[in-house]
Amino acid sequence: MKTDVLIIGAGPAGIFTALELLRRGYKGKITLVEKGRRVEKRHCPKTETGRCMNCQPYCHITTGFSGAGAFSDGKLSLSYEVGGDLPTLVGEEVAQRTIDYADSIYLEFGADSHVEGVSDPDKVKEIRRRAIQAGLKLVDCPIRHMGTEKAQGIYLSIQNYLLERGVEILFGHECLDLLLKEDVCRGAVISDRSREFEILAERTVVATGRRGADWLEALCAEHGIAHQPGTVDIGVRVEVRNEIMETVNEVLYESKLIGYPPPFKNKVRTFCQNPGGFVSQENYDNGLAVVNGHSFKEKKSPNTNLAILCSHNFSVPFNQPISYAQKVGELTNMLGNGQILVQRFGDILDGKRTWQKELVQSNVRPTLPDAVAGDITAAMPYRSMTNIINFIKAVDQVVPGFASYETLLYSPELKFYSNRVKMDAAFNTNIRGLHCLGDSSGWTRGLMMASVMGVLMARQIVKE
Repeated sequence: MKTDVLIIGAGPAGIFTALELLRRGYKGKITLVEKGRRVEKRHCPKTETGRCMNCQPYCHITTGFSGAGAFSDGKLSLSYEVGGDLPTLVGEEVAQRTIDYADSIYLEFGADSHVEGVSDPDKVKEIRRRAIQAGLKLVDCPIRHMGTEKAQGIYLSIQNYLLERGVEILFGHECLDLLLKEDVCRGAVISDRSREFEILAERTVVATGRRGADWLEALCAEHGIAHQPGTVDIGVRVEVRNEIMETVNEVLYESKLIGYPPPFKNKVRTFCQNPGGFVSQENYDNGLAVVNGHSFKEKKSPNTNLAILCSHNFSVPFNQPISYAQKVGELTNMLGNGQILVQRFGDILDGKRTWQKELVQSNVRPTLPDAVAGDITAAMPYRSMTNIINFIKAVDQVVPGFASYETLLYSPELKFYSNRVKMDAAFNTNIRGLHCLGDSSGWTRGLMMASVMGVLMARQIVKE
C-alpha cells in the first residue's frame, strides 16, 4: 500500500492531524491506522458485569478511535500552562492561539459552550490565598467539560467527518515496526492480526498516546530515534465526598494544585478532578491494571475523585522510567490479586491495612465496587508514599476535610510520559519523514494539548 501521510494512532493528536489537513485543503492521501475499534463500537462490559473482564486483545477504555482520554472524563484544558511542555517547543503564544482554535473545532462538533472555572474570580483568589499559605501553587485553568458520554458523541461526529471526506481509517490494525532506510522513514509495517503488510508513506506521524509510550520508547532505542528519558508519574487516585470539595468544585471545577513537599521536594500535583465522578479501571497490553477516573455530564455520584501524582526522573545509571513505574504497578496488582487496591488515609497514618467491612462503615463509599481493600503502602515506594501523605496534608489546608480518616486512596495511578522524542519546532525528528505527536512523544499531557500538536503538525505538512 502507498499513502502520502500515514498516521499511527487515532487519539486526539492523530485525529486533529487528519482533520486539519482536510480543513487546509490537503489533496494527498491520508491513512490513519488504529488497532482498536470505531468509537461507536467501543464498549466496556463492566457496566453489565460489575467487574473488569480484562478484555482481550485490548482494553476498550484505552484503545480505539479517540484514544483513552475521551473515555475517562472528557475535559479540555484551555490554558497553555496545563497539558505538558509543548509551549517550550513552539512558544506560549502559538500554543495558546492554537488551543483557542482547537477549542472552536470541538465546539463545532458539539462540545458544551459552558466553561468552568471563570465565573467567580474573588472566590478563586481566596482559594489561591489558602494554597499559598499551604505552600502550594494553584493553576486556575478554564475547563470545557465534555463529559464521558458526550465526548464519545463528539468524537463519533469527527470520525464520520473524516471518513466521509476520504480519510482511510484502518481499524483493527496494529503498527509493528517502522520502515527505515538510511535515516529516512519510508512508512510502517502493519498487521491486521491475520497478515502483515507494508504501507509506504512520504510522511509517517506516530501518535500512539500514553498507552503507546513504552512501544515508542522501544522503537526509539532500536532505530536510533533521538530521545531522552522523560518523566513518569506515580501516585494514587483520591476519593472524597462531594461536600468536602463543594466550594472548589463550584468555583473551579478542577483545582490544579502543585507542591514540592518536604523532605524530598519532588514535584507533586493534582490531576484529572471529577466532581460527582466515578473511579475506573484501565488495563494495559501486558495485563497491568491501573486506576483512573471519569465524570459524566448527566450521571453523578456523591463523591469527587482526583489523582495525586509524584514526578520521577531517572538518567544515571538507570534510565527506564516506564519500566520502573510498571514494576510498581505490577507489585500493587499482585497484592490486589489483579484488582485495584483501595485504602483509607487514616489507616495509612495508623500503619494498618484497610478491611472491606471498614469501607462499608464509612461515609465515603467506593465508586469502584470491585476495588480490593488492602495496604497500598506495601507496594508504593517510600519516597512516593511520603510525598503523597505530606501533599494530602497540605491540600487539607486549602480544602478542609481532604485529609480525613475516611478519605480513600486507590492504587496504582500511573502516567507514562517517558521517552521525550527530540524534535524541532516543526516536529521533525532526526529521522527524515518521521514525526512524533501527543502523549507518547513526551511533549503533551491530555486531550487539548495533543489536539493542538496535531493541528500544528498538519499546518507544517501543508506549508512544506
